[in-house]
Amino acid sequence: MSLPQDELRRITGAQCYEERLLFLLLTLRQPGVEIVYLSSAPVDTATVDYYLSFLDDPGEARSRLHMISLDDLGSGQLTESLLRRPDLLTRVRTILDRTDDAWMVPFVVSEHEERLAEILNLPIYGPATALAPLGSKSGGRAIAEAAGVPVVKGFSDLRSLTEVEHAARALNPGSRLMVKLNNSYSGLGNAIVSRVDGPLTTSPTSFSAPDETWVTFAEKIAERGAVLEEFIEERPLYSPSALAMITPGGSYDVVATHEQILGGQNGDVYKGCVFPSRADYRTEVGECAERIAEVLAARGVVGLFGVDFFAVKTDAGYHALLCEINLRIGGTTHPFGAALLTTEATYDRPSGTLMRDGQSKYYVATDNCAAERLLGRTPAEIVKFVNDSGLGFDRERRTGNVLHLLGALPEHGKLGFTSIGNSPDEATELHGRTLSALCQSA
Repeated sequence: MSLPQDELRRITGAQCYEERLLFLLLTLRQPGVEIVYLSSAPVDTATVDYYLSFLDDPGEARSRLHMISLDDLGSGQLTESLLRRPDLLTRVRTILDRTDDAWMVPFVVSEHEERLAEILNLPIYGPATALAPLGSKSGGRAIAEAAGVPVVKGFSDLRSLTEVEHAARALNPGSRLMVKLNNSYSGLGNAIVSRVDGPLTTSPTSFSAPDETWVTFAEKIAERGAVLEEFIEERPLYSPSALAMITPGGSYDVVATHEQILGGQNGDVYKGCVFPSRADYRTEVGECAERIAEVLAARGVVGLFGVDFFAVKTDAGYHALLCEINLRIGGTTHPFGAALLTTEATYDRPSGTLMRDGQSKYYVATDNCAAERLLGRTPAEIVKFVNDSGLGFDRERRTGNVLHLLGALPEHGKLGFTSIGNSPDEATELHGRTLSALCQSA
């Protein structure tokens, strides 16, 4: 993925996150669709078979699927590597020559994806790199203010450790501060500072990335810029997220809200999600995200993106504050896509749920089911184990588990899955039962 490589290296099995968009194989249910799926390493055949098994005619769907691998691990970003492979570019172009209706869906858009789109003469379903600053931590605060969405008190566009120091002194005294790199991934660019007299570098600091120091962090501030915000001490504090989309014509919509499951040293690293977000603030989160989408659409943004919030309880109810805008496909996208396409449901705005034949659908998803006993297991083994255990997907009820990140199993003993139920309790119970089965009995 075209993201900061130092942060990606800290994610176990990061290479296998190229499989996150495999849920799009379910769009082959539509007869006219063809998919060219590009990856650095070959995707296990059993994994492809697993996704096609959700379709009525897997064999026919496979005839419209083109899995293309670079067979090249460790050479950097996928798209950058692809640009050095004229043989594969020719192969992709030959497939595309059969249609005048094709587009590219990258996880994130960088100059490499734009160069590839230019070579292949394809539009990109994603924001132009010229608009990328709108999705930075500083840009997100500016967009929120333009949309009339509250933000945490703080300062933006800080370009050096010295500027961060000045901003810290300008904030009202408080016990802790949050420093966030403008462009970071999965919470790994954050630092929580406990204020004491003297410079920040001598203050007790908890970096979200385990091997970060003020020396390395200061270099990244100079390179990427940063924001400084007051740390929200109020509890309970929740972390809802909205998933939105903008079409090339400028139409925009909020398609889902989630409750983020966070972990890591500072409790700010994405681990999974629950759909939908809590009813206490679901409507407010959706409305705030819609106002942000309206501003972004007016600026020319296209694609799927996430908007993360803090939900703080007050005497008047819950109050939503912007946390950040992620102008890319994020952690909640593939659980939503998997649930949407397997249940064939539609998003119901009044209830904030997926609806199929009058029945709401709910789910709990994780990217981080990891256990020593999963090491060395193959995707085929785990798919069989889940199905034999009665934990697979029931096509009649449109409930059950949808697995992902299966490619991380052999080397890392890790996978992800989305547990879909007809009630929040059913989804939660299934998720817990599946975690127990995979980690204790696999």
